[in-house]
Amino acid sequence: MPRSVKESNEDLKSVFEELKKVISPFTKKLKVTKDEKSGYTVNADYSEKYKREIFFGGIEIKKIYVSYYLFPVYMFPDLLKGISTELKKRMQGKSCFNFDRQDKALFAELKNLTKQGFEKMKKEGYIKV
Repeated sequence: MPRSVKESNEDLKSVFEELKKVISPFTKKLKVTKDEKSGYTVNADYSEKYKREIFFGGIEIKKIYVSYYLFPVYMFPDLLKGISTELKKRMQGKSCFNFDRQDKALFAELKNLTKQGFEKMKKEGYIKV
């Protein structure tokens, strides 16, 4: 039986909140640039090379899914070498993962990938600690 629009919206809100928990441990060293009910974004430090803050990641509720953006995998595609087939199936484009329901295993893998991305950006000087 298909879910109602209200059930679907509630599901997406819960997915959004769980994905915020995935990225939130890293926000102490990042700058939160948007914190709203349907969108959350964080930036790394200002880059002399690019003359702006570097986008790190974000979460956005779309019409039928929630998108998790992780820019370090775009900057450093080698980070994707070890990801599971299941997480790879969730990718859209080069740095976006879409979810329409919670998945503890994939969220745990995404948290690990986020940590790897954070560490790589820190090592390359995009995050100063």
